Amino acid sequence: MAEIDRYSRRGVSAGKEEVHAAIQHLDKGLYPNAFCKIIPDVAGGDPLFCNLMHADTAGSKTSLAYLYWKETGDMEVWKGIVQDAIVMNLDDMGCVGCTGGIILSSTIGRNKNLIPGDVVAALIQGTTEFIGEMQKWGVDIILSGGETADVGDIVRTLDVGFTAFARIRRADVIENKIENGDLIVGLASFGQAVYEKAYNSGIGSNGLTSARHDVLASDYALRYPETFDPLSPKDLVYSGSKKLGDLLQTSGGDVQVGKLLLSPTRTYLPFLRALIGTHRQHIHGLIHCTGGAQTKVLKFLRGQTAIKDGLFPIPPLFQLIQEESGASWREMYQVFNMGHRLEVFVRPEIADEVIALAGSLGISATVIGRVEASGENRVIVDTQHGTFEYA
Repeated sequence: MAEIDRYSRRGVSAGKEEVHAAIQHLDKGLYPNAFCKIIPDVAGGDPLFCNLMHADTAGSKTSLAYLYWKETGDMEVWKGIVQDAIVMNLDDMGCVGCTGGIILSSTIGRNKNLIPGDVVAALIQGTTEFIGEMQKWGVDIILSGGETADVGDIVRTLDVGFTAFARIRRADVIENKIENGDLIVGLASFGQAVYEKAYNSGIGSNGLTSARHDVLASDYALRYPETFDPLSPKDLVYSGSKKLGDLLQTSGGDVQVGKLLLSPTRTYLPFLRALIGTHRQHIHGLIHCTGGAQTKVLKFLRGQTAIKDGLFPIPPLFQLIQEESGASWREMYQVFNMGHRLEVFVRPEIADEVIALAGSLGISATVIGRVEASGENRVIVDTQHGTFEYA
């Protein structure tokens, strides 16, 4: 059975093809090739400004957080879930040049029989702490409130989402205009940035349904049936060999598998704020490698091929996921970021400055590839495990 079938049988999709098909005829906004949809300034009516609104969630990572919390009693895990949901909004917005003046609103849906009030309190506290940390780096975020709903009939454990709004000058918008000959600077998703409290595995918030079930052992299914869809094929439910407390060797020391799977999604906003402030005119493209992972850039190319032949060594957690699942390497690069989650497209003479700026924040960066004319949109990922082409 092809691994893409294994992934889709779990009810998830790496590329969200059906969603993209459903929205293909919708208006693409003022800047059709921008990473986020941008609309006229409805809020202020000023032709020099524009608005953007973005919504996202922590996805199925909340099920993993619930499992870890039930096993350990560790409330800190919920703060990471809040960060996951916020960053999945803010870093997309950062890719169009928005790095401040952001209003957030939360939407929390819980099964009250399983999720008590102290978990909700931890989520709210985590939101406040993350906003406070970002403000230290000049990223202005305001929490306007939100909604917490008890919806046990439709939510098995917990769903955590945020909606973000910002009003920015049209002159400050970054639209992807990737050029032939551009170098691709990739920023690591793993390691420990100066604004992070611990080693980050790089997992982010994509592919967690696969990661959770492929890595963790079957006894979790017996003890926590509320953490998965009862319609899932039994052979795909907690089919791995690891326990949450098992240790995996990383560059940050030996870390629990559960902690690695739950590493909060790294935000690149402090980097993007600094980069845009100094090199805005040199940026030809910013890609947040979330859904679709290393293929994300496909829909932003213009009859070009992005050749990625200088990727980071595979971080330990992604190596473990592949070993436990038996997934094809082709599918791994389409589902998981595999070590970098932000791409900056620039002319060769600027690449070293981008790399140095990331390094000043404790984030490893390197030239992971280049862009060539080809007449069609393609991504070629050349790795030690094979060369994979996506179109």
